[in-house]
Amino acid sequence: MSAPAPTLEDAIQTALATVDDPEIRRPITELGMVKGFTVATSAVNVELLLTVAGCPLRDKLTVDITDALTKIPGIESVTIDFGVMTEEQRKALQTQLRGSGAAEPVIPFAQPGSRTRVYAVASGKGGVGKSSVTVNLAASLAKRGLSVGVVDADIYGHSVPRMLGVDGRPTRVEDMIMPPQSHGVKVISIGMFTAGNAAVVWRGPMLHRALQQFLADVFWGELDVLLLDLPPGTGDMAISLAQLLPNAEILVVTTPQTAAAEVAERAGAIALQTHQRLVGVVENMSWLELPDGSRMEVFGAGGGQTVADSLTQTIGASVPLLGQIPMDTRVREAGDAGRPIVLADADAPAAKALDAVADRLAVRRESLVGKPLGLSVAARH
Repeated sequence: MSAPAPTLEDAIQTALATVDDPEIRRPITELGMVKGFTVATSAVNVELLLTVAGCPLRDKLTVDITDALTKIPGIESVTIDFGVMTEEQRKALQTQLRGSGAAEPVIPFAQPGSRTRVYAVASGKGGVGKSSVTVNLAASLAKRGLSVGVVDADIYGHSVPRMLGVDGRPTRVEDMIMPPQSHGVKVISIGMFTAGNAAVVWRGPMLHRALQQFLADVFWGELDVLLLDLPPGTGDMAISLAQLLPNAEILVVTTPQTAAAEVAERAGAIALQTHQRLVGVVENMSWLELPDGSRMEVFGAGGGQTVADSLTQTIGASVPLLGQIPMDTRVREAGDAGRPIVLADADAPAAKALDAVADRLAVRRESLVGKPLGLSVAARH
């Protein structure tokens, strides 16, 4: 006997299964969001359950569902009745996403089976363009098709949301936080939880807890790369990072000037104490290209290579200079506009240099990713 021909209801169910929740990135049918639907002649009415009332992405869901259903022959109009999940339904969704055995939130990137490459972007001092490098590397990796997340761990000087053009707020599903996305990058920042441009005045324990929540309570999904924009220096956040993500690799950003390079060396040398791996050094603001084609070395020259050479000697393992990023007003303009230079003007020299660094981070051999140095500090007698 031949299989029965698919009905219109079957076609509608199949079409709804092609619509992903914009935050969780899984089909709405799989997540239990479709309560039901009815068909009357050429019109379909869908009952959809949102995770929270006033979900900011309901318009996106309306467009995607309408587009999917009107592709079915005979369907001309679609209406959607929005409801809200009950507490039991949200808990069931949380269990589905985290797994039935995950009673307490854990940091997925710190687990032995994690395949996510974690890069902590550090600098010795502020003003070297660390955040700009972070967001551009994230956008560059995402445009290659990788799944990328960014943690704005610079609690006092958070700037990543603006530079990535993120203006949405996280959505909560019970104890989970759904991070906003922009340019294919998932982002979380303390700036998403403060009123306006309010200052954050916290001490060490609060900073540690914030980083822990960003890593454990946020539903990141299956990431290929996670970038953390660290505050400058070797303070509380660097120590917390080593405790929470010992497999994270450190990427040091410096400028060419000697003073910045000396401070950057200290930021990189913390790897000796934390047993983390140094992935390399990026020299930012390396030169300014003049209209006649010549280069003006505004901040001097050679700082990045000096840091790389010094850290190689200190650590006892190769720490390469991954790239030199020229100064370009378009980098600042693109960051202020929320569209990183690697997307806004991919042919700009700074964009090409940042893409080249991203290439080196994206193709590293998996067998080396996240391996600690294996060093230990000898006890004093």
